[in-house]
Amino acid sequence: MNPAREKYYRGLFAIAAVYDVLLGITFTFFPVRAFAALGISDKLPAFGGYLTLLGAFVLVIGIAYFLIARGDLRRNADLILVGTLYKLAYAATAFYYWWAGSLPHVAFAVLFGVADAVFFVLMAECYWSLEKEIKG
Repeated sequence: MNPAREKYYRGLFAIAAVYDVLLGITFTFFPVRAFAALGISDKLPAFGGYLTLLGAFVLVIGIAYFLIARGDLRRNADLILVGTLYKLAYAATAFYYWWAGSLPHVAFAVLFGVADAVFFVLMAECYWSLEKEIKG
């Protein structure tokens, strides 16, 4: 892989890391404020542990993206695949519930669903490039 392409992929995963770490911290430690900022305070679950756990999952995947960005991309191809599938899972879930009319606020689909769909496409391209390079 040429150095410019590798730098691009590292930047991609660094941006994804910052994005997910910030979201993870927000929804782990400040879910009430996050819901208020989105104008959906009335949609807060009665038990806050759900949001804490989901926020923690997002925080952990953000840390994984930092590890991918600083590590050997070829050796981390399996982790890249997992991170790519994570983005697909979130985007698909957001768009499904948006389509079904069940989202409490369109911001979930627009802000987070679209962002994760874009990350999915870019990360999938990275994974396929690495697989092609690895297999020769």
